[in-house]
Order: sequence, then C-alpha cells, then structure tokens
Amino acid sequence: MKLNERSLAFYATCDSPADNSGFLYKRGERHTAYHRRWFVLKGNMLFYFEERDSREPVGVIVLEGCNVELCDSTEGFAFAIRFGGTKSRTYVLAAESQAAMESWVKSLSRASFDYMRLVVRELEKQLQEMSRGLPGGCAGSREPPGPWKPKPSGPEQSRERLPALPAVLPKENGCAVWNNMLGEGGLPDTSGCGGHDEESSPRPPPLPPRRRVSNGEAASAGAAVTESPSTFCRLHEQYSREVARLRQDWQQRRRGPRP
Repeated sequence: MKLNERSLAFYATCDSPADNSGFLYKRGERHTAYHRRWFVLKGNMLFYFEERDSREPVGVIVLEGCNVELCDSTEGFAFAIRFGGTKSRTYVLAAESQAAMESWVKSLSRASFDYMRLVVRELEKQLQEMSRGLPGGCAGSREPPGPWKPKPSGPEQSRERLPALPAVLPKENGCAVWNNMLGEGGLPDTSGCGGHDEESSPRPPPLPPRRRVSNGEAASAGAAVTESPSTFCRLHEQYSREVARLRQDWQQRRRGPRP
C-alpha cells in the first residue's frame, strides 16, 4: 500500500474512532529530553502531535515487528517500543500515571497484525471445538455423532415406536382414551422434550368424546338407513338407462349414416 503525507494526515485527523489517545512524554532521538506530545492510536499506526488541536501529526510509528516493554528511565511510568535489527530505533515513552501506562502498553501490544492473526487462529480453533461438541438432541448430550443408521419402516418401525397396548382400551363415552392409557401403562418419556417420542414425532391426539344424539336425530338416521337400499336401486336404474342410451348413440355414430 502506497502512503503519502496527505493520506496519513487525513487518516490521523479523520472522525474514525481511535483505539487509544492521550498525552505521553516522548524522549528525543538526539537529545534525551522528554517532550509532551498528544498520541493517537489507530489500528497499527501510532500518531503523535505537538498539541491536541494540531491539524497535522508530527510523526507516525508503524507498530509491526516490535515489542512493547517496560524500561528504566528518569521519568516515571516509562515504557519502550523496540524494533528488531541493529540499526532500528527504540522509542521511549512515559505516561502520567500507572493506569495510563498499563492502558497504553496493553493497547500497543495488541495493535499489530501479527497479534490479530494469532487471535483469529485461536478463535477458529475454539469454533471448531464448539462445532464438534454441539448437542445432538434436545437432551443436550455432547457425544460425537455415530454412524448413520437407516430408520426402520413398516412393522419394525411400529413395533419400536408404539408401546404394547392392553387387550381392552379404556373408553370414555364410547371412545378410546389414548392419554390415560399412555400415561398409566405406556412407556415413560425419557427424551427430555415434552410432547414428543424418541424420534421427535408428536403423540396421537386424544379422540373427541362421542356426541349424544337426540331421539329426533336417531329417528331420522334410522329412516335414512332403511331408505338407503331403495334409493340406491333407483339411482342405479336411472344411471344404467342413461349409460345405455349414450352407448346406443355412440354405436350409431360409429356405423355412420344409413344409405
């Protein structure tokens, strides 16, 4: 990436959030005197200004390939930024308090891309471990998934899923009551999920109670039953005559017009 003074000055003074900012004392390269400067950390770039309201930075330190460590100095709360190499410069800075020094050392140590790369690798490792240990069911078990097995079908599936039914089902108003039968004599629900069996299929709903019919409805139903054979005969005769007539017309059209 190609940078110039204008792009660096814009990045240092733009409204993008800074990782850390504050006053630090910077020791000169040629003179050992300390100068109070305003420092702004953005990403892996540490800008320093003469004053807090300065429009352009005095310099920038790219925090790659360096170590941040405490050092002995005439100023209190001092730390150094050391780069590898014999001719590399070491920047000695001093904070105004112990808390400020710890904050700067921590933020500067985490500013490089090498540190971010290590963090990303660690997070990917943790994500892979969590994905391997995801719960396989609603009970929250963390056992690794076993080999796939086909689900039984037909009579085998019905034998595995359905409990043994009693010889006589309990009834209420003439209808079998499934809830009472399963709750008293059925198999206990050990899946940990209410309302589902071992294969996460819902239980059969209870049958509604039989509606009591009145005398008038019973009489009309009986009349309909007694009249059903004669009604069927009349319909059969009617449709048979219609089918015979249509068949005769079709045969005539197939033979064609008579000469």
